[in-house]
Amino acid sequence: MDTTRRPPGVSSPLTMNEVTGVSRWTETDARSWWQAQRWPCGFNFLPSTAVNFLELWHRDTFDPATIERELGWASTIGFNAVRVNPHFLVWKHDRDGLLERIDRFLHIADGCKLSTVLCPFDDCGFGKNEPQYGLQLDPVPNVHNSRAVASPGRAVVMDRSVWPELEAYLRDVVRSFRSDERLLFWDLYNEPGNRMEFDSHGFSEYDAGLLSHSQALMGLCFEWARAEAPEKPLTVGAWLTPLPDTFEQPYQSAIDQQALALSDIISYHAYTDSVRNSQFIDYLTACNRPMVCTEWMARGVDSRITDQLPMLKKRDIGCFQWGLVKGRSQTHLAWPTDLIRLLGKEEVDGTWFHDLLDEHGHPYDPAEIDVIKTLTLADREHDEAASMSSKNNRN
Repeated sequence: MDTTRRPPGVSSPLTMNEVTGVSRWTETDARSWWQAQRWPCGFNFLPSTAVNFLELWHRDTFDPATIERELGWASTIGFNAVRVNPHFLVWKHDRDGLLERIDRFLHIADGCKLSTVLCPFDDCGFGKNEPQYGLQLDPVPNVHNSRAVASPGRAVVMDRSVWPELEAYLRDVVRSFRSDERLLFWDLYNEPGNRMEFDSHGFSEYDAGLLSHSQALMGLCFEWARAEAPEKPLTVGAWLTPLPDTFEQPYQSAIDQQALALSDIISYHAYTDSVRNSQFIDYLTACNRPMVCTEWMARGVDSRITDQLPMLKKRDIGCFQWGLVKGRSQTHLAWPTDLIRLLGKEEVDGTWFHDLLDEHGHPYDPAEIDVIKTLTLADREHDEAASMSSKNNRN
């Protein structure tokens, strides 16, 4: 009998496995994996020269020199992990090229002492347009993440006749890197069912019919990925949180509940203040698995490094903040004003919303860099000393 405590509504792994026919890691295996890791402290990455993830991976705009420079800055700061999204359309049009560039990225990140999390699917098409293969448009002035495109694209998610291609893509990527030690874990699908769209007038929402398709696709992603026997854990982040003036529990959507039930390790998003983030952690603790906050840090809604990063480390919650270097994605700009107000905040002034460094590597707020270094570099020095000692003993 499964006696694991769970947040209300989360199906037991046994029940979910009977539906999908795939095997979830046991809680013991998940904890054993976690205990072998350094505390993951990382960031979501687009190089400053890429307007979206399609531009990052396209053969004509892949920019290894900038990637190496900016990941080097991250390593110097003290980060030890990076989360990044491949794109289905690049695989569809240039399969071998995408796999070669992922391998190149992993090599660069590993050289910078960063483990990588790959996120193959993503519903965040904030730029409103469906993804198009080829050169990408320049950013819309003064609009946050104005050219963000989903992978494979929301319209494709709603067209189930295309799903065999999606299966081939995911299985191919997982198969190609299934035993790669440079990976930390797999984050299969970013914010499934996210319908938000941004423009100069504010934010709107995509067709609500996306939700059922995204949930079904997410469930299949776990089945397809597990069929390739990856050695690292699988997860999809729970991401839908209640508005600040409510007392509802977080992550209550059907998609989030299924994500929690299927994931080997628990991941979640929390663009909120430290008190509420801590409450979200309390809620998710009932899952009895290692936890990683795969998106956080938005100064305009009080999600800040100086208070939350120490809390996350104290509670042993891995974390990946949004953004590193200010660039073409324009994520240093605020979310649309009406969205900010919906979250209980006034219009943001010139304060950067996301990102840590300018295009020259200079910190937006040196105090933030000091906090990261204090919390991470001691761990790295300890690991390096232990590795050197082990090497000397073998000799």
